[in-house]
Amino acid sequence: MTTQYLQFPDIDPVIFSIGPVAVRWYGLMYLIGFVAAMYIANKAADKSEGLWTREQVSDLLFYGFLGVILGGRIGYVLFYQFELFLAEPLYLFKIWQGGMSFHGGLLGVITAILIFAKKEGKHFLTVGDFVAPLVPIGLGMGRLGNFINSELWGRPTDVPWAVVFPTDPEQLPRHPSQLYEFFLEGVVLFFILYFMSKKKQPLGMLSGVFLIGYGVFRMFVEAFREPDDHLGFFFEFISMGQILSLPMVIIGLFIIIYGSKRQANAK
Repeated sequence: MTTQYLQFPDIDPVIFSIGPVAVRWYGLMYLIGFVAAMYIANKAADKSEGLWTREQVSDLLFYGFLGVILGGRIGYVLFYQFELFLAEPLYLFKIWQGGMSFHGGLLGVITAILIFAKKEGKHFLTVGDFVAPLVPIGLGMGRLGNFINSELWGRPTDVPWAVVFPTDPEQLPRHPSQLYEFFLEGVVLFFILYFMSKKKQPLGMLSGVFLIGYGVFRMFVEAFREPDDHLGFFFEFISMGQILSLPMVIIGLFIIIYGSKRQANAK
């Protein structure tokens, strides 16, 4: 039955290991995303006419990295494994067992931006607008890592590009939803924000467009993504990812309206 579909190769998630140290595809993808983001951020700082320095970029990315790791893990445990956390609170610290949440990571990054903005005396949305075009790079590479790891696959389907993943116990042809997210949340969202950043935008515009863009794309892809077994659907058709993404769209719209009114009042 599945021979007409793409058979995903059983790729070892570990590229190579030296003693106890292992280099994994997932980690490599994020490293590539981080290096690319630093490169683009430094280029933007060099062209900012003194508004940003490379030292500030380095500090901001460090804060953001901590925000992603801490927020992503805490968010995953609270949003997706809360019952397990209540039964075993130490599960929060068992990061070697995997589990990261984008929405938790986003909250972590927002916290990092707040701390950085206060430290540097910059408006919160000014920092957010600087960071927004960089985030899709890491998102896209992370989704590629998910695909290589054969995890977070989509729902069963009969489309010609359906993939049979080796980690699927049912061995059903499924949507490669990780690649849908890579394309929309990574490639498309990056180019939208990158080209918008080439022109002066109202305060908060890039931040708002990022939140709206990611929220809309994620809610769309969730229609093809297999929900977590222990969560399933809410009201029989809404996933946790969609529930968490809807506030992003609403907040993004609010930020854009705020920035546009602020600019109009300044004239």
